[in-house]
Amino acid sequence: MGQQLQVGFFTEIYHPAVNGVVASVDALAGGLRELGHDVFCFAPSMPGDEQGVGPVLRMPSLPLPTHSPYRLTLPLMSRRNVRRFVRPLSVIHAHSLFVTGWMGLRFARRYGIPIVYTYHTQLEAYAHYVPFDANATRFAASQLTRTFANLVDAVVVPTPAMATRLRELGVNERVEVVPSAIDVEHFAAGRRDDALRARLGVGEGQRLLLVVSRIAPEKNIDLALRAFARAGDPDLVLAVGGNGPALDEMRSLAAALGIGGRTRFLGAVERAELPDLYASADAFVFPSTTETQGLVQIEAMAAGCLVIAADTPQNRDVVGAGGVLVPADPDAFAAALATFQAPAAQQRAAARRAAGRFSIHAQAERMVEVYRSLRPAAAISTPA
Repeated sequence: MGQQLQVGFFTEIYHPAVNGVVASVDALAGGLRELGHDVFCFAPSMPGDEQGVGPVLRMPSLPLPTHSPYRLTLPLMSRRNVRRFVRPLSVIHAHSLFVTGWMGLRFARRYGIPIVYTYHTQLEAYAHYVPFDANATRFAASQLTRTFANLVDAVVVPTPAMATRLRELGVNERVEVVPSAIDVEHFAAGRRDDALRARLGVGEGQRLLLVVSRIAPEKNIDLALRAFARAGDPDLVLAVGGNGPALDEMRSLAAALGIGGRTRFLGAVERAELPDLYASADAFVFPSTTETQGLVQIEAMAAGCLVIAADTPQNRDVVGAGGVLVPADPDAFAAALATFQAPAAQQRAAARRAAGRFSIHAQAERMVEVYRSLRPAAAISTPA
């Protein structure tokens, strides 16, 4: 197995927040620990952070002026904590290119520790959250991504499509494809539950469509609602799981489209309830075009659910032949929703097998290979 590694995760968001980055960080940390390595997280303090998972050092933070679970991290760490937690690290793994990422880079260069960065988010897709010109914000986000990625020892991306994207942005540093993972067994345990379908108002002979997502503009939930309305099939029911800043807007849109009576907004869904929810749906709808991978697609596949996704390079990498890929416009999605057939037992089993390549164990083993291939840089003096 080789020498035990001491891995430091620097992340801009962590428990009690719930999103794809937190899920990815947790999955990889758990996988590395199962292989016998130590993982220590460095994260901003957050309201309710006593619910944190695993060893974590919280840094001071301030709320942002936008509606967001993220915080403004203050890059403050005592010398004692640096000696105790940073100096022993074998590798630093940045999960952000904001404050915590630059902290990790500073420590890596100061103490000669190799540093890896995982490209979790296409920042350009989030320009609408910044109160400046959208084009200027997207340009700045691209510049930031290129600059940071070219300063680390290796960049990890979850799909080949994102490796291509980084090259297009001008990233010349080493790029490694390591798919983000899910607990495949947890989601494969999902079972179709007729009582659950009944609670969602799905009658005999009706088909249930499911969306699980943060309800925000960049997630394209409005596309799913418009397509559902245009499908025009009264025997289709749509359930939308998740919370977010656009929830009220999406409720209003559903009512305006005349589908309010057949659309169920579930709010936040507990992790323990997701496997049966996925398995009880006839199709999982994924309209987002901005993901770097889209973990919920894999969760749905692991539960044996048919995925109908927007046709993007990264979604092709994930879904492949295991789902239905359609152009990201309402008419194309509507046609797919109106004509799909609920998967038979054989197709559900194939979807579960396809999700198997995203196991936590496989991701952790591959990441360890990347870590061990890095060579420590010479320590250099950097400003505090």
